[in-house]
Amino acid sequence: MSMSDPISDLLTRIRNAIVAGHPGVDIPWSRVKEEVCTVLKREGYILDYSVLGTEATERSRAQLRVALKYTPDRKPVIQGLSRVSKPSLRVYVKRKELRPVGSGLGIAVVSTSKGIMTGKQARAAGVGGEILCEVW
Repeated sequence: MSMSDPISDLLTRIRNAIVAGHPGVDIPWSRVKEEVCTVLKREGYILDYSVLGTEATERSRAQLRVALKYTPDRKPVIQGLSRVSKPSLRVYVKRKELRPVGSGLGIAVVSTSKGIMTGKQARAAGVGGEILCEVW
């Protein structure tokens, strides 16, 4: 069965694992999901991620293993995730329309012509794009 919204699936799996208190979660691999995890790791929202089964014969079954990050008192670093642009309603913004998330405490993950990056990086690079999700 094909998945209609893989980014939403990624966010839902991370959200469910955080609510359950799991140390990590396995997600079906895709290049876009890996790039989103790269942004989340760079911004400090997850500990790490790794790709399992990337050989050519196993590419269709490759998994993305995401290690979730918690504070010392076991509270999750990620307080919320929301999908902004959906397959049924894409949300595109220009550089000047990129706004801070949660008064600057969160990030917007944006797909631009220069790759997937945060809203702040996209604004600095002078490009707009599709807002994939917001994390705080």
